[in-house]
Amino acid sequence: MTTTQPTDTAQGERTLQVYRVYIKTTPEKIWQAITDPEWNARYGYAAPQFFELRPGGSYRSTASEEMRKVSDEMGYGIPDVVVDGEVLEVDPPRKLVQTFRMLMDPASAADGFTRLTYEIFEVAPGVSRLTVTHDVTGAPNVAGVVGGAYEDQGGGGGGGWAWILSDLKSLLETGSVLAG
Repeated sequence: MTTTQPTDTAQGERTLQVYRVYIKTTPEKIWQAITDPEWNARYGYAAPQFFELRPGGSYRSTASEEMRKVSDEMGYGIPDVVVDGEVLEVDPPRKLVQTFRMLMDPASAADGFTRLTYEIFEVAPGVSRLTVTHDVTGAPNVAGVVGGAYEDQGGGGGGGWAWILSDLKSLLETGSVLAG
C-alpha cells in the first residue's frame, strides 16, 4: 500500500510517499469522508479537519479529546491546531492538493510545509481508488510520523497514512472503524 520514491529534480532529490487503497464506494463518498469534519473526525486519529475548499483556502486539523488525553498522560502538551496548511487545488470529487505542516511537536513543526495530494478515481461501478501522495522532501520528521515509524512504540504517530487509509476504508465499507 505504500512506497517511498526518491526522484531526481532540478532542485535535487524528492521524497514521495505514495499510498493507494481501493474502497467499495463512490468517489463522492470518499471526497466527503476526507473533506467533511463530521466524517474525517470518525477515522484515523479522530482529529477533525477543516478545509476552505478553494485555492488559497485554509486547512487545519484540531486535536481530538483522545489526543489531548494521551498527551496529558505522557506529560507533554499538544497544541489546539495539530496540522495546518493551505488548499492549492480543488477538483471535487477527483483531486485535492494542499500544503501540510505538522505542529504536534517542535521537530515536525521545524520541517515546515510539505505537499499532500489526494486523487480519487472510480475503477468500476461502486469501486474507487484513492491515491495519497505526500511529498516529504526535506521533512524527515514528518516523513517518519506519516510513514508509520512510531507504530510499535505506542503513542506518538502510530501507523501514519497506512493506518488512516485502512481505517477510512473500513469505515466506508462497514460503517465501523478498525479499533473503537
